[in-house]
Amino acid sequence: MGILDNFERGLERAVNGAFAKTFRSGLQPVELTSALRKELDTKAAVVARDRVLAPNRFVLRMAGADYERMRSMGAALTDELIDFVQKHAAAQHYRFAGGISIDLVQDADLSVGMLQVESENVKGDVAWTPVLDIDGKHYPLSHSRTVVGRGADADITVDDTGISRRHIMITWDGHRAQAEDLGSTNGSKLDGQPLRKAILEPESVITIGRTRIVFRVLPQAAPAPRGGANDPTRRHDAGNFWGPS
Repeated sequence: MGILDNFERGLERAVNGAFAKTFRSGLQPVELTSALRKELDTKAAVVARDRVLAPNRFVLRMAGADYERMRSMGAALTDELIDFVQKHAAAQHYRFAGGISIDLVQDADLSVGMLQVESENVKGDVAWTPVLDIDGKHYPLSHSRTVVGRGADADITVDDTGISRRHIMITWDGHRAQAEDLGSTNGSKLDGQPLRKAILEPESVITIGRTRIVFRVLPQAAPAPRGGANDPTRRHDAGNFWGPS
């Protein structure tokens, strides 16, 4: 563990302590990330000289009131948690047997404020899910071409007077994304540089008007039929790993 890692842990403890004092009535999202970090570090196992295998399937159990509050945040919360797990694993050089999945589950046996984490290693395919993070809201790129603009005919409508009706177009071919300015009045920027047409790398930042758009690709577990090769009830060989290189 390095100096930065120790600093992050100290900061995390301070943040969690502040939340505990202010919000005594229930869980906060920062407590979920803290619990996931602990689960990853606790369950990570050295299986070869240069390979450390960490769990990639998580179930977060909580009381009904906490579950309803977390569920109200929508898919954006789960996306953020998956992104957190991915980044922590990259920092610690952990590997996964498959894509990451995180499920929030209501548990009547738990009191408000309590959190129970279950995890396991599940071998399977990775489904790379591209999303646009716009003002904290996540928009999955479900179409090959997605237009962002102020007009009602845009696929994603943003309330910003500095944006044209059809401002930029994001294309996704299943492997990579590309951004193209559609002749907007005020132009676009990619990572601070003028944008006309360019490939998007994960975590690229597009600026249009006063709006900041972050392009992310989340490694999620690909769905599989029960009883198939990805069935978590089956025994898996830890021979191949997906993870940060």
